[in-house]
Amino acid sequence: MDGRGVPGRVQRTRPWSWIGEGAVAAARGAGLCGLVLPGLILVLALLMPLLLTGLEIGLLVNGPQHWHETDAIVVRIAPVAGLAVSLLLIPAILGAIRGLATLTRRLSGDWCAVPVMDPYLNQPGNGQAGYLGRLRWLADPATRRDGQWLAVSTLGGWILAAVPAGLMLSGLFCLLGTNRGYAAVAMRAVFPGHEPAMLVLLGAACIAAGLWAGPRLLRGYGLLARSMLGPAGQAELALRVAHLAQTRADTIDTGAAEMRRIERDLHDGAQARLVAMGMSLDAADQMLESEPAAARALLAEARESSAKALAELRALVRGIHPPVLADRGLAEAVRALALDLPLRVHFASELPGRPPAPIESAAYFAISELLANVSKHAQTRQAWVDLRHAGGMLRIGVSDDGAGGADQRRGTGLAGIERRLAAFDGVLALSSPPGGPTVVNMEIPCVLSSPKTFSC
Repeated sequence: MDGRGVPGRVQRTRPWSWIGEGAVAAARGAGLCGLVLPGLILVLALLMPLLLTGLEIGLLVNGPQHWHETDAIVVRIAPVAGLAVSLLLIPAILGAIRGLATLTRRLSGDWCAVPVMDPYLNQPGNGQAGYLGRLRWLADPATRRDGQWLAVSTLGGWILAAVPAGLMLSGLFCLLGTNRGYAAVAMRAVFPGHEPAMLVLLGAACIAAGLWAGPRLLRGYGLLARSMLGPAGQAELALRVAHLAQTRADTIDTGAAEMRRIERDLHDGAQARLVAMGMSLDAADQMLESEPAAARALLAEARESSAKALAELRALVRGIHPPVLADRGLAEAVRALALDLPLRVHFASELPGRPPAPIESAAYFAISELLANVSKHAQTRQAWVDLRHAGGMLRIGVSDDGAGGADQRRGTGLAGIERRLAAFDGVLALSSPPGGPTVVNMEIPCVLSSPKTFSC
């Protein structure tokens, strides 16, 4: 899972799941290599004005004495015309570079599960889409970083994504070389003297290496893209301020909505039962001497109402902050949650301490929402949950082998989870191709308390 989600491997019980994950990662790496051709075209388009300018200077310095009059006109005009056309195309080239960088960011999040924030200070629209508007993009540090990424990716960064697929194809070629035909002749030319048994071993080793390296190198490609395409400097500060303003507004709205929900649940549930219980007790008091049998019936009804009100209050408290979460910590709370679900949940945890209470609560309810989605929509009977803490990050993985096709934009609760995590600078990465599997990984920066300060 490392290649498709944030770090924090979900410990699955299926022994061969790494084969499917490696194959998917290798295929995605090969797909990322498809960005090389448009990147190469854009690099040449950027270099064209410099090449034409150099050609014009060279022709003017070294050539006039050897030209006929007609040739001189053509030779002088052609580079100048080409240079003018290239300069006119610069805004379009900048737009294409920005579009390619944006696509890379999206694929980094969707395929590599390494989210990359949009770093641009100058966004299209509001007068920024014309010729002069796009030229102003040159003042944006993100535009220069896009150009640097274009050069790095085109000149060699794609190799990181291509290695797994290359290893698997090499292994397949070795296996084909054990048969008769052109493949066998080619393989014996490359590896003279190798017998079929040796080619089988070599092919199997190459395929296994490609499957193993696929998720890891795909994530490495995503991290490289984030290091160059993510926000930096002034853009990072501006985005940080906007992010804090948005998360503050979301937190206020979420808190107000939660208060309204609690008020509604109390009014419609426990409060109504307590009022009915009071009325029953008052009626029983009036009938106690004249109709003792009816009074006993009313008392029994009041006892039943009190039990139901107590159960509803307990359920409401669990919805606000489960007692097991406060008493035993996140790992035990998730374990208890899994026992109440109609799923088989494979749970693994390596938490040497406890996160801060607000982060612990946010993580618990995020996991609860995700497992509820698995129960309702995944069409499967099992899920995997993994809790880790490394590098100052609480890393959470939730996955299933169901139908897939989950999407934050379709109202499955994932957008709400993202908003909940964003209040703590947390991120969510989703991989859910049609047919599954679905993998949701989350990162929340935090520091764990000492294990001596709590008991589990």
